[in-house]
Amino acid sequence: MVGDARPSGVRVGGCRGAVESRTSFRAPRPPLPPLSFLFVLFLAAPCAWAAGYKTCPKVKPDMLNVHLVPHTHDDVGWLKTVDQYFYGIYNNIQQAGVQYILDSVISSLLADPTRRFIYVEIAFFSRWWHQQTNATQKIVRDLVRQGRLEFANGGWVMNDEATTHYGAIIDQMTLGLRFLEETFGSDGRPRVAWHIDPFGHSREQASLFAQMGFDGFFFGRLDYQDKKVRETALQMEQVWRASASLKPPTADLFTSVLPNMYSPPEGLCWDMLCADKPFVEDDVRSPEYNAKELVHHFLKLATDQGKLYRTKHTVMTMGSDFQYENANMWFKNLDKLIQLVNAQQQANGSRVNVLYSTPACYLWELNKAKLNWSVKKDDFFPYADGPHMFWTGYFSSRPALKRYERLSYNFLQVCNQLEALAGPAANVGPYGSGDSAPLNEAMAVLQHHDAVSGTSRQHVADDYARQLSEGWRPCQVLMSNALAHLSGLKEDFAFCRKLNISICPLTQTAERFQVIVYNPLGRKVDWMVRLPVSKHVYLVRDPGGKTVPSDVVTIPSSDSQELLFSALVPALGFSIYSVSQMPDQSPQKSWSRDLVIQNEYLRARFDPDTGLLMELENLEQNLLLPVRQAFYWYNASTGNNLSSQASGAYIFRPNRNKPLFVSRWAQTHLVKASLVQEVHQNFSAWCSQVIRLYPRQRHLELEWTVGPIPVGDGWGKEVISRFDTGLATGGLFYTDSNGREILERRWRDWGHRAGLIKSHPTPGGNTPLQSGVHLFDGNMQLTVLTDRSQGGSSLTDGSLELMVHRRLLKDDARGVGEPLNREGSGLWVRGRHLVLLDKKGTAAASHRLQAEMEVLAPQVVLAPGGGARYRLERAPRTQFSGLRRELPPSVRLLTLARWGRETLLLRLEHQFAVGEDSGRNLSSPVTLDLTNLFSAFTITHLRETTLAANQLLAYASRLQWTTDVGPTPHPSPSHLVSATITLHPMEIRTFLASVQWEEDG
Repeated sequence: MVGDARPSGVRVGGCRGAVESRTSFRAPRPPLPPLSFLFVLFLAAPCAWAAGYKTCPKVKPDMLNVHLVPHTHDDVGWLKTVDQYFYGIYNNIQQAGVQYILDSVISSLLADPTRRFIYVEIAFFSRWWHQQTNATQKIVRDLVRQGRLEFANGGWVMNDEATTHYGAIIDQMTLGLRFLEETFGSDGRPRVAWHIDPFGHSREQASLFAQMGFDGFFFGRLDYQDKKVRETALQMEQVWRASASLKPPTADLFTSVLPNMYSPPEGLCWDMLCADKPFVEDDVRSPEYNAKELVHHFLKLATDQGKLYRTKHTVMTMGSDFQYENANMWFKNLDKLIQLVNAQQQANGSRVNVLYSTPACYLWELNKAKLNWSVKKDDFFPYADGPHMFWTGYFSSRPALKRYERLSYNFLQVCNQLEALAGPAANVGPYGSGDSAPLNEAMAVLQHHDAVSGTSRQHVADDYARQLSEGWRPCQVLMSNALAHLSGLKEDFAFCRKLNISICPLTQTAERFQVIVYNPLGRKVDWMVRLPVSKHVYLVRDPGGKTVPSDVVTIPSSDSQELLFSALVPALGFSIYSVSQMPDQSPQKSWSRDLVIQNEYLRARFDPDTGLLMELENLEQNLLLPVRQAFYWYNASTGNNLSSQASGAYIFRPNRNKPLFVSRWAQTHLVKASLVQEVHQNFSAWCSQVIRLYPRQRHLELEWTVGPIPVGDGWGKEVISRFDTGLATGGLFYTDSNGREILERRWRDWGHRAGLIKSHPTPGGNTPLQSGVHLFDGNMQLTVLTDRSQGGSSLTDGSLELMVHRRLLKDDARGVGEPLNREGSGLWVRGRHLVLLDKKGTAAASHRLQAEMEVLAPQVVLAPGGGARYRLERAPRTQFSGLRRELPPSVRLLTLARWGRETLLLRLEHQFAVGEDSGRNLSSPVTLDLTNLFSAFTITHLRETTLAANQLLAYASRLQWTTDVGPTPHPSPSHLVSATITLHPMEIRTFLASVQWEEDG
């Protein structure tokens, strides 16, 4: 790109607030409509700013102002699939048709200029938008510009906060906010986050929202006891300080708890789905006349509600699930309510003023009040809506879907990276049209709070899996195009999706084949490849043609074989290994009876009588920890004399706090080979495990298989893996927040909820895990990493438990209407726990870097070999790195993806917290020079944006709030002046990079 060149060769900066709109480079898909004339003016007039809060309605400062917020909450799948909800199919299941809701709302807004409405779920809105005529789109743009139709949150979905990984949250928010920015410009940019239905709220979610530029956060679900305390203390609204590492106010977010979750006040629901009486005010002689009664009822509700908040403003949510399909019913009655209530100001001296409003306009009035606000620093888990009603079961519900979602995140990042590295050659090539968008959208849908959470009906969960599967296919085409372009060979690439159950037709039948291992990390990896093969010995050669050590291991439970070899793969690149059968040779069985496995770093001992793990030793750091691991199950409650509450998809309620053994002993087989040592444990017909160590590995791998869980005895079961140690932890344990910052947990004392949780420690102490959980006794730290979202806890000193599977026979009465008792493949679940033992000073380096590799694991692609050259004039290559130099270990390449025809989206993050690592100084700030960092392209222009890439960072501003813990500095916006950047602990920096691809890839 020409102009403004700096010595580094990279231009930085950009127009105030504007971000580049998309120029289609993908496979054919419904195009975005032409931008409105207003947005064209915005782009043509540099540094223009949206109306923002200027369109908010006027209030009366000397009165109690009741902000009515008309809204609909449209689940992107729950009782019906996404398509069924949008089109209004199967209304016998649930009356809901989103397309009709939006049609009806737009018509009703046009009938009266004072009416307002907010919309949230962009997965639905974008689909509806593409179906509209140009005339309708112009009308909608005008409504948005006038502030009468306002978008809140703006993500593709309203994501769950317990079972989602922060990378996937950022991706789905980016997708939705980008649509709004490109369609409506800054007029459509949401000012507030709106999470009215998720079942508990994470600290990391608030931090991400703050970094995306939101001014405030509204949510509906709050623990019933917590809510009572906050109402009494007038702390329903406060500033959430959502990071212990980022300097305030970077992760500070004003947070408001809605008074009535997200439903209308009692007696004031005027939707076709409601039974409340409409206003009858025109004939006082009618026996149905109720205007005076409804006005009196409203004034009492408003006055009582106002006493729970600190300002002369209060908010009422006027809508609920899939409401406003006949919007006229709502607005006609709200018009009457506003008119009749405000008339009382003149007639009776009422001090209540009611108005159509939005969450952003309500927030604006709170900000103008200039109050000092209290500060919150932890999270809002667990959530309970009554005694014995802890919503902690969904942390582990549908574990197979949770794993598929995590694998799909991994696959999407690889797809995105290869699309960025190969450029246009990835989208159109010898394998057809490749596209990352379908998987990106499917992954965004999976973040919905009834999707990855496991709280939908079975047929909806199946549809979520279908969307992921269909999203993988065009990514496979894209990756094939990219690998051919980058390697210089057109191979018949194969993607084996069933490696977790040792099925891959190519490797099990071919005498020779190639293994392409792609590494999405910013540093090289040493990765153990495992492939199912036939009963032969194999020769494996590295990219340079040298023979590398390999083993064929026989699996005792199935008598099948797996080929093992270690692959060295460069940063952001691939290595190609060739495999061929050795004639007339068979693999040797290598079983043993000595129940010890060991490599140069770790030793694990097993009890010879029970077959259970009994001791873990870190040989490098001279640490020895007695630890016993076994599987247990909780008998799921179906209700009792204390409460009718049953355990279900949402709720975890065991019959008693003490779990039962699956088995007190395990039948064992020990396998020892040069590249792996394994103990195979069989606990029962439905529970088994393989505990293994590879060379040079600093963690113990536990691969568990659970299912089908037997329920013939009439008992639903919730299965856990439990680690018991002698660590003196003082009731403390530590968990991640959405896979990022670490939170201290204390099962013995959960603040004001201590009394209840002491009597129900098992469900009440369960916490969400995305990355892992650890114990610490002042010297040693035991960490268990997960491969998916799970619930975990420490209910006694030195003990950790993680829930791996659930099968229940009764619904928990939270709306799903069916028990968590699926038939078919989801009955069997396989997963991994990684166990690390370290000293405190080095533990963070171990678990942070290993967790990064779990989330962004190398991708294995296979080919029979012998493919033709991609270009005759270019020699093929068997190894490639997209980086000219590796990233430091404390830096993660979070996002590298195509954004426009010549633009990439780039996110870099510091993955250590302040003071977390004292061994290798990994918690220190890191400076990077992005100049010539990438080998496949050159960055010619760099612009820094907010986290979701919908605003230029230099011109983004947020409302400022004063806290009761002292003044908060508000630094001036930073301007990017060079391609050399510094990352501070837990900081994520986001860039739009104009690039020029190298001709040879």
